[in-house]
Amino acid sequence: MDAGATRPVILVVEDEEPIADVLRLYLHRAGYDVLVARDGISALDVIRQRRPQAVILDVGLPGMDGTQVCRTLRAEGDWTPILFCTARDDEVDRVLGLELGGDDYITKPFSPREVVARVTVALRHARPVDTGDVLHVGQITLDRSSRRVTADGVEIALTATEFDLLAYLMAHPGRVVSRDRLLEEVWGYAAVVGTRTVDVHVAQVRAKLGEASPIRTVRGVGYAAETS
Repeated sequence: MDAGATRPVILVVEDEEPIADVLRLYLHRAGYDVLVARDGISALDVIRQRRPQAVILDVGLPGMDGTQVCRTLRAEGDWTPILFCTARDDEVDRVLGLELGGDDYITKPFSPREVVARVTVALRHARPVDTGDVLHVGQITLDRSSRRVTADGVEIALTATEFDLLAYLMAHPGRVVSRDRLLEEVWGYAAVVGTRTVDVHVAQVRAKLGEASPIRTVRGVGYAAETS
């Protein structure tokens, strides 16, 4: 990072102080400024006032839990990347978090280095790319430079991960892409998460795009973006 560059700000929302301290240490060493909130209400206040670049959000918070925090932010139109963190290793919990608009899911106990790697990926997803490429498939238009998606002229709000997933499929129209390939290209750590993550994100993108969605399922193989 350049000496004059602004360090990205990451908010850690965690009520267990030892875990918050470890995450703060590793993220700081990786070049991030770190804010910490201990509960959901405080987290919302910090996000609204400080506008962090990403949020590591514990699900099991006192009072307002992590899923409620995420639901509130998404309802307000705030699409800051959210990485859910929980001690529960239940697929239902993971799917719920992603369906609410989460970008990733981390299960305790975790490696702090893995968390840093996932934050880096989340920020890469959210960062505008230096290209004017505009992709068109069917009724969908996707602008990589502004990270905007429209369906028949109507703008659609996608999470950073949902955007990159749709962009990858639209950049390869008609090509069937396997779930493993999507994990490698979009998430960047195929060995860490399962293919169910891809299915959930595809379902979310389809739900948001409605009948205009160009994504087709190829049973037993993967997905493709097609005009019909």
